[in-house]
Amino acid sequence: MSRSVRTRPEGSGQALSEAYDTALLDLDGVVYAGGNAIAYAVDSLATARVGGMHLAYVTNNALRTPDAVAGHLTELGIPTGASDVITSAQAVARLIAEQVPEGARVLVIGGEGLRVALRERGLEPVDSADDGPAAVVQGYGGPELTWGRFAEACYAIARGVPWFASNTDLTIPGARGIAPGNGAAVEVVRIATGAEPQVAGKPLPPMHRETVLRTGAERPLVVGDRLDTDIEGAFNGDVDSLLVLTGVTDGAQLLAAPPHRRPTYVDADLRGLLTGQPEVTEVTEDGVGFRCGGWTATAGAERLELEGDGEALDGLRALCAAAWTAAGEGVCELDSGKALARLGL
Repeated sequence: MSRSVRTRPEGSGQALSEAYDTALLDLDGVVYAGGNAIAYAVDSLATARVGGMHLAYVTNNALRTPDAVAGHLTELGIPTGASDVITSAQAVARLIAEQVPEGARVLVIGGEGLRVALRERGLEPVDSADDGPAAVVQGYGGPELTWGRFAEACYAIARGVPWFASNTDLTIPGARGIAPGNGAAVEVVRIATGAEPQVAGKPLPPMHRETVLRTGAERPLVVGDRLDTDIEGAFNGDVDSLLVLTGVTDGAQLLAAPPHRRPTYVDADLRGLLTGQPEVTEVTEDGVGFRCGGWTATAGAERLELEGDGEALDGLRALCAAAWTAAGEGVCELDSGKALARLGL
């Protein structure tokens, strides 16, 4: 069954923390940045938790174990147990375990998070292509991952061993800036072997399946800052999503989002969990436009137009409706610079 194309952010008369039973929260760019908590994150999550919302933390980073992630969050003032953390290492370990015999050896190109996840599935991590692996798994291993590790993967794949990847994020944010992510390392092996890995992480379905299985969520809400992983992953899992503007996505990227990357809701930060969401309504007095709060947005011949005043986020929501409606199933190519400048975005 085909899904209708989203043409505007939705409204909600309830606080999102009441409308959904579980928040599936991305970490980098949503909860913390450079290891430090993002403004309002700690208090907002505490309030949502006290109100009965289950908080689960979903990350494509396969390097750290759930225990390590939970410890970091707890240090930031967000009490978290290891069972509240779901990683792409866990998702790819389940994917491998479904395709190889119990107790099989798996060649690991990555860090401790992958090894712990494989052992949890009854699989044996090994380090050499000569150890008789039944599979190769590649995940982010940090800057200390040496070139020789990629060579081991290539040797095994050339012998016909199936290849798996935790995720294919090309970049990873760090304290000093943007660094190559696991996707960049996967490309090294892909170029050398001509092979294609099976991938588990966001936005692909194995990650969503792992998350739902581990959390038992019945009404989940994906909360993220990236259109290409978090929001697309929610779309692939057929669940609602909240985009927060504390990470990598800016206003222009949001307005140009194709249908599979358009979030259900848009808000500034995690305080958006604690409130309802305003309606975006269609107005037709002077042609088709969209109103949210004090703003009205229309799609002109060459650019998006914005009139009115009020909260910047309401203006952005109205612009989303104008841009997405004009684009339909495609990508809005209208100039949004002037309209976004009016909002300070």
